[in-house]
Amino acid sequence: MSIGSLDGLSAYARAARATNPLADTGARTGGLAPSGGLASGTSIGGGGFGAMVENMVSQTGDALRGAETQSIRQIGGKGDLIDVVTAIGAAETALDTVVAVRDRVVSAYSDIMKMQI
Repeated sequence: MSIGSLDGLSAYARAARATNPLADTGARTGGLAPSGGLASGTSIGGGGFGAMVENMVSQTGDALRGAETQSIRQIGGKGDLIDVVTAIGAAETALDTVVAVRDRVVSAYSDIMKMQI
């Protein structure tokens, strides 16, 4: 398992669709995005921000479970060290992203609560 340029491109395409879901209707059918990015074929539907956060959290959980699995395989002598390092790096990046989004949401909520009515 390695993190390559296609993974980065796919992540970029998901982020672009999340910020402007109406401009990317072709990506929901599994085609190429109008911006030239690869479409993952997953639909973000009408859930908006909540669906995006739910998807992000579930992907982070999957990455953490994958890192655990690779670590357990390595401890048992059946895994490759490079796979463990790659899985842990991907899980750490996913977790850092979720924490950064959470911090931004909390900051935005705090700013809104400070506004005078």
